[in-house]
Amino acid sequence: MKKIFALLVVTSLMVSCVSKKKYVQLEEDLMNTKGELQKTTVEKEELEAKFAKIEKRVEIYNNQINSLQSDNASLTESNNQKLDMLSDNSVVMSENMKTQLNEVLAKLPPEALKDAKTLKDSMNVAISYNLNKSISENNIGNDGDIDVNIDQTVVMISVADSLLFRSGSYTVSSKAKPLLEKLADVINAEPSIDVMIEGHTDSKGIHTADIVDNWDLSVKRSTAIVRILQNKYKVDPARLIPSGRSSYVPLTDNSTYKNRARNRRTNIIIMPNLNKFFALMAEEEVVSLED
Repeated sequence: MKKIFALLVVTSLMVSCVSKKKYVQLEEDLMNTKGELQKTTVEKEELEAKFAKIEKRVEIYNNQINSLQSDNASLTESNNQKLDMLSDNSVVMSENMKTQLNEVLAKLPPEALKDAKTLKDSMNVAISYNLNKSISENNIGNDGDIDVNIDQTVVMISVADSLLFRSGSYTVSSKAKPLLEKLADVINAEPSIDVMIEGHTDSKGIHTADIVDNWDLSVKRSTAIVRILQNKYKVDPARLIPSGRSSYVPLTDNSTYKNRARNRRTNIIIMPNLNKFFALMAEEEVVSLED
């Protein structure tokens, strides 16, 4: 009996020990599982936070892209309104340049602008008006040997050779110096013009040690004037164009001495240069912005 009882006690203790070990192991497993779960939860929360940040950044980027697209559309529309292209597509005029142009045009009498149909017409009128005013103020054309003609926006000053050169010579006469000085003042005061000096002769042939023919004489005369304008009166040579026409563009026939005298002339053709006009306005605009 005692043996049986002892056996039962031993068995009970063994079962108790085994169950306690399992319990401890299970409890340990539970704690580990809880730890893993907690770790996973933390990692999940961190990932969710990171994902939320990424989503926020994506949202910000999308908003910026949409904003830039909107701004770009607005700028495009604005620029389309602010920029005009001339007919030759060579010059762009900004809103500020338009303002400057309008200020120039506002100073002109209404009759001067009545035939201006386009922007280019208005520009030419503005330049031509200022040019004509300058010519008038400098008293160019008050001499009988000088004839001033205005063809739309081109001013042509025709000067008789009797004022400029001796017969058969391309040395400029001292009598021409006052005229050339006034002309230089006009050119230098209006930097948006170019000037062509065009020599013409009569039909009488010429051949000397220095001059081959009338072609040569007409070119040498125009070049002589160009050199005086450049060297003595500091006119920008890039704006000067020497040209010779020989006897092939007469004003009248060469049948009489008087007619031949009319045909011997030098034309000073003053031409507005719109590209230069806009370039100068653009320079003023840049200076204004820098100020």
